[in-house]
Amino acid sequence: MDFNVKKLASDAGVFFTRAVQYTEEKLGQAEKTELDAHLENLIARADCTKNWTEKIFRQTEVLLQPNPSARIEEFVYEKLDKKLPSRTTNAELLGQHMQDAAKEFGPGTPYGSTLITVGEYQKRLGGAEREFLHTSAINFLTPLRNFLEGDWKTISKERRLLENRRLDLDVCKARLKKAKLAEAKAAAAPDFQETRPRNYVLSASASALWSEEVDKAEHELRLAQTEFDRQAEVTRLLLEGISSTHVNHLRCLHEFVEAQAAYYAQCHKHVQDLQKEMSSANGDTFPNAFAVSASTSGVSSGSTPHSTATLPGASSPSRPPNASNALESSTLKIEEVKPPATGTRKAKVLYDYDAADTSELSLLADELITVYTVPGMDPDWLIGERGNQKGKVPVTYLELLS
Repeated sequence: MDFNVKKLASDAGVFFTRAVQYTEEKLGQAEKTELDAHLENLIARADCTKNWTEKIFRQTEVLLQPNPSARIEEFVYEKLDKKLPSRTTNAELLGQHMQDAAKEFGPGTPYGSTLITVGEYQKRLGGAEREFLHTSAINFLTPLRNFLEGDWKTISKERRLLENRRLDLDVCKARLKKAKLAEAKAAAAPDFQETRPRNYVLSASASALWSEEVDKAEHELRLAQTEFDRQAEVTRLLLEGISSTHVNHLRCLHEFVEAQAAYYAQCHKHVQDLQKEMSSANGDTFPNAFAVSASTSGVSSGSTPHSTATLPGASSPSRPPNASNALESSTLKIEEVKPPATGTRKAKVLYDYDAADTSELSLLADELITVYTVPGMDPDWLIGERGNQKGKVPVTYLELLS
């Protein structure tokens, strides 16, 4: 092992002088060379970029993988440079459990066949989620991680070097200042009134020595200034590259949003298909089920699905189409409608509703009523009863209770 004592001692001396300079600056006992305003702005912008990129990166990780244990596992595999084993999503696991349960209950039964159908769609939802997680990790998380673990580490290293060069420069400035003060004192005119006699021969020799010390200090200052300027330029170029980092992250953000939009669109399509399939499959089994027709169950850009009507703060839905033609075969007479033996349910009113005619029932928000349907009735409407009052009520104003 090549152990250079002189180099070690020199490095220790440099470290000590930097520490002394830094401490005196903090105590206000030494002057500090300030960076130019442009470089200071670049540093502040870089720090802001690093802090917010780190927060966005961490929170995106939480969004994509809420399980802390799974995130730790992914981190370990990444550091070991090993491929992470494929992990089943929660939706896929739920789908598998449903299909296994259907085998036990009997796939030929209504419940078993429905479990098989729902389980298959849950697996499709899980597959869409898996694809979204994979795409987001590659197109969004990876560039952010590369910046934090690559570019930012390089910038931080150069900034530390710049700070060391600045301390060296200020040390040289302080040394030159002291040498000039000593030289001026040594070269001062003799004072023959001094009580203590001076050796003016020695004073002249000291003056010459201090002159050499000043020359040496000026030379070291020029070298330190050159090193400082060079390092400031290197750091400035790296910090100006933050602008290109923003452009790259903007592109990645667009790709993340596109992946998110594609994922939610797939989920929406799968759920719509599942609703249609269940509605058609269970229509004969449950004639009084409160299933919305396929034409009205879909979510469009300008409408709200019935399931979202229970959200707090949601606005009152628009009035359904007039139910004057609710029965296809004959005119509905409310007083003659009788509740079925089975199929009645309780419902909570979500919004106030004013009846349009005598066949409808006015509603008050938060009250409970009994509802049921009759054969041939428009699926957007139900028959509602409250005490002795009876009338048609819109489905979108209700939350059906079990």
